[in-house]
Amino acid sequence: MKSLMGFWIGWRFYRARQANGFISFISFASTAGIALGVAVLIIVLSAMNGFERELQNRFLGVVPHGELIGAAEPVHNWPGMLQSALVIPGISGAAPFIRIEGLVQKPGGFQGLAVTGIDTRFEPEVSVIRDYMSPQAWQSLESDKNHIVLGEGLMRKLGLKIGDKLSLYVPSVSNGQSTRLGGAKSHRFVITGTFKLGGELELANAYIPMAYAAGLLNMGDTVTGLRIKVDDVFMAPSLIRELGFKQDQYLYMNDWTRTQGHLYQDIQLVRVVMYLVLALVIAVACFNIVSTLVMAVRDKASEIAILMTMGVRRGAVMTIFVVQGALNGILGCLLGGTIGTLVAMNLSSIAKGIESLFSVQLLAGDIYFIDFLPSQLELSDVALVLGMALLMSLIATLYPAFKASKIMPARALSGR
Repeated sequence: MKSLMGFWIGWRFYRARQANGFISFISFASTAGIALGVAVLIIVLSAMNGFERELQNRFLGVVPHGELIGAAEPVHNWPGMLQSALVIPGISGAAPFIRIEGLVQKPGGFQGLAVTGIDTRFEPEVSVIRDYMSPQAWQSLESDKNHIVLGEGLMRKLGLKIGDKLSLYVPSVSNGQSTRLGGAKSHRFVITGTFKLGGELELANAYIPMAYAAGLLNMGDTVTGLRIKVDDVFMAPSLIRELGFKQDQYLYMNDWTRTQGHLYQDIQLVRVVMYLVLALVIAVACFNIVSTLVMAVRDKASEIAILMTMGVRRGAVMTIFVVQGALNGILGCLLGGTIGTLVAMNLSSIAKGIESLFSVQLLAGDIYFIDFLPSQLELSDVALVLGMALLMSLIATLYPAFKASKIMPARALSGR
């Protein structure tokens, strides 16, 4: 029973803190600060998880995980290379492609455009681009005609619509290689559809039938290279090297970490910085617990002295004030955890509501690779944040509780 006395008295002191209005206000501020820090940290981590998910599922669903590109000449035996790729554990798909770098005219000048010739029989094995265009647009890429599918952002920028003709200026080529000495040639394409991904991908990429691209560049049965999809995107560099070293032809080996890795690094950097900043916010709120308990110790000095004269041990006195501070931390964690979890689970809907209410766009699709605010709540993140906040609040109680246990009953009762 004596072991529970400290907890019971601490609870009574916590409930009676309203007797001193200033102490009550500081206690409320510390609880509110912890709740705010916990809630915002859970929301930010969920948003970062959402960006990572969209990066893997949407962005890396279209951008190849890796590429093998002919160095001095096009890839001749690409069917054999494709088969050798599929036998490597970790590689889930491969598809040939022909790439054409060119310029399209826009108001005020020209803009670079990477046109990829794809084979619709193999492309779904390495890319989900089909999911971001209409069935009619995808079917138009199954032919061997001069069809082209552009990003919606580029269509708006050029002021074009489906059915219009687009002139692409490309260097003169021979057997798939630029002559460099020849002048640029203009090739006309019919726009048969659009795809919507957001960001730079819409502005700088387009798709045409691979059969037409091969005829355009006089490549015959050769291709520019092979696009590779892997099961684990973080294993892409090693798997691409393993496949490339098995080939007899000289190849450029490329993977997403070289071309798009900065996006993942930026997300991780923001996660770390925000975690540190908001952890400091929670730490500052926990310092308010120190202030609250220090003032509570001074306010309750006579009551502590009476308890000590009645036989309450100094360890129980420490428990009394540890319980008071811990209750502030627990209440703040419960409030912050509940608010943060609810907001994180509905963050995308809340962001859409804000955009529609204030007629603003939080994420511009022509700048970022997505045009909405994603969220993915992870229980491990919630547990980590709550554990950190509770630990900080408990640490904050130790000094005031220790000072309370050192009170001399005689001096406290005499008023000296």
